[in-house]
Amino acid sequence: MGKYNEFLYDDIGNEYARKNLYLLELAKLQSKLKTAKAEEKLEINDAIKKLIKNKKNNPYNLELSSYKSKEKNFLTTLNAKVKVFVSNLDKSIDGKLKKMEKDLFISTEKASFYKKYVPLTHDAALAYERNCIMRDQLPEIIQKYKTTKDELTNAKAHLKQIDVQNEKKVKLEIKEFASKQKAIFNEGKLKLKEKRHSKLISDKALKNGIIELQKKRSEAINLKSYESDKKSTKELIENKKYVLNKGIRRELNVLKSNISDLRRKTPIELSKTKPYFSAITVLFPGIGQLLNKQALKAIVFAFATLFIYVIAIPYALGFGNYQGSGISGLISLAEGGKKVDKSLIFMIEGIVAIFLLMFSAALLMLSYFDVKKVEKDAMKGIRPRNWFESYSKIGQEGFPYLVSLPALIVTVFIVIVPITTAIMLSFTGMDPKHQSKFTWVGIENYKLIATGSGLAGSVFWSILGWTLVWTVCATSLAIFVGFMLAIIANNDRIKGKTFFRVVYLLPWAVPAFITIMFFSIMFSQNGSITTLLDNFFNIQLTAKTDPFYSRIVLILLQTWLGSSYVFLLSTGVLQAIPGDLYEAAQIDGATEWQKLKRITIPIVLFQTAPLLVGQYTFNFNNFSIIYLFNGGGPFNPSKYGNLAGSTDLLISYIYKLTMENQYQSIGAAITIVISLGLMLFAFIGFKNSKAFKEERL
Repeated sequence: MGKYNEFLYDDIGNEYARKNLYLLELAKLQSKLKTAKAEEKLEINDAIKKLIKNKKNNPYNLELSSYKSKEKNFLTTLNAKVKVFVSNLDKSIDGKLKKMEKDLFISTEKASFYKKYVPLTHDAALAYERNCIMRDQLPEIIQKYKTTKDELTNAKAHLKQIDVQNEKKVKLEIKEFASKQKAIFNEGKLKLKEKRHSKLISDKALKNGIIELQKKRSEAINLKSYESDKKSTKELIENKKYVLNKGIRRELNVLKSNISDLRRKTPIELSKTKPYFSAITVLFPGIGQLLNKQALKAIVFAFATLFIYVIAIPYALGFGNYQGSGISGLISLAEGGKKVDKSLIFMIEGIVAIFLLMFSAALLMLSYFDVKKVEKDAMKGIRPRNWFESYSKIGQEGFPYLVSLPALIVTVFIVIVPITTAIMLSFTGMDPKHQSKFTWVGIENYKLIATGSGLAGSVFWSILGWTLVWTVCATSLAIFVGFMLAIIANNDRIKGKTFFRVVYLLPWAVPAFITIMFFSIMFSQNGSITTLLDNFFNIQLTAKTDPFYSRIVLILLQTWLGSSYVFLLSTGVLQAIPGDLYEAAQIDGATEWQKLKRITIPIVLFQTAPLLVGQYTFNFNNFSIIYLFNGGGPFNPSKYGNLAGSTDLLISYIYKLTMENQYQSIGAAITIVISLGLMLFAFIGFKNSKAFKEERL
């Protein structure tokens, strides 16, 4: 037998005395049993057993049973009375008013019945107070509804009887009034301009004064326009319609809110002491909510049950798959299957099946804990929320989750599923010879990368070395150049700042692929820059055929392209630095270098460090500049084989491995390796930035 408390509690911890004297007596005996001596425990246990044995004959339970029987008879009689009451209502009234009149009649009858049973049970007390609220507040709402309805009818009738000639006369008066207001506005505007011409007011004061005159003119004309009987009547009609629709609804919601507050403060008494609903309905969301008398919530969770047993589980077992066979297809990868079956499709459908099962597990857990919490709360005395309360709570506290749910679903199937596919693909043997069907090979691809062996893995470390050099040099130079240009353009002694800022932003404003293709053409064997250097300086620049020069040009080109973004970031921060800092440093005798070192650089880095870390990760995977400039060349088969060129970064190398040479599995393995490396670098970079430490990202 479970334990009972002597007191009940609401959801904010307020304490209430039990009205169920049988449960109260049982709770007191159980409480005594905890502190009783050994010789007293036997006596108390006998008293508890006797009390439970005579449960049906307990005076309180007999009285409670009599109350429930009378309540049942009352409700049956009330239903008959309600039918008679509704039939006697005016047939011309609408459904909303009819419902309010019906609710008022029911609440009056119920308040009268439940009043004498208030001391007996908290349920009767709640029923009485609830119906008292409705009995007291509904008449005012009904009266307001009737009055507004009559006023709307009268206004519509009046609109049809408006004198047309009088309306024309009023419109002419309004038009004349508008002309006078225009003249007043022009006169006031002219006076303001004269004051500005005499330098009595500023440009801002002139602008604000004109805006104020326009506002007064509009308000006066609008007020005058309501002298039109037609317009004022139409406005009245719209107002009454609003009151009938939203105004009455708002007052009814206030009534529901008052009842809800009462429910939260009135405990419930249950005889059960264990949350068995959650245990017996763990596999079927919705049933537990129904047993907790939360019907609408049960309907919502019923859809979860349909999703689990009609979509998720059948799909995981292979029903409804395009080619695969659910989870088993992920394991077999179409081995021994039909000729048209593809291992990659089996893998993807298996991954989707896993995520569907994860969603199913989440729904089962959500349902289980929801039912369990409601049951445990009810055993403490907290009433289960009705639909109005649940809806209000979701609107206030659950809104972020409701908004995030679609994004979560899209993220799972658009982002996480492809990432998971790439991770799993890295453990397979998908290569040019095994495109349609491939098998699991474990960590073989990672071994090839680590040892630098195999056709694809042999050049990995060479390309990684160049990628790191490229990332550090190209990004650092771009940051340095952009920062220096921002300092120069921000200097007070520089004339024509606007011109320089426009010029410095051009590399960022012009699409990067156009700039890259343009420089690629100019650095070709017969390109403009190559020809110019050869003709004027007798320098043979082989930027497209010599690995060293090609890499230098790429670093300089990325410096040109990336400096604009850093310039833009730094300019914004520099303009926000208070001049008082530099003035104070000047007074203290600081040199320009000390100002730069102690004030400018720390502030700029504080604001831009997280974004600059992103620049390094971006350049590490900067595919476009490598591929568009020279396709990753020049090529050196003796060193890089036929899969990469001298300027290929890991990202362009992966592209060639997967898209051009069909080494998808080794490409996926390299992708995972560099992704982990970049995440680690980004984490360390962000963590060590001052903005991150002070939580001001």
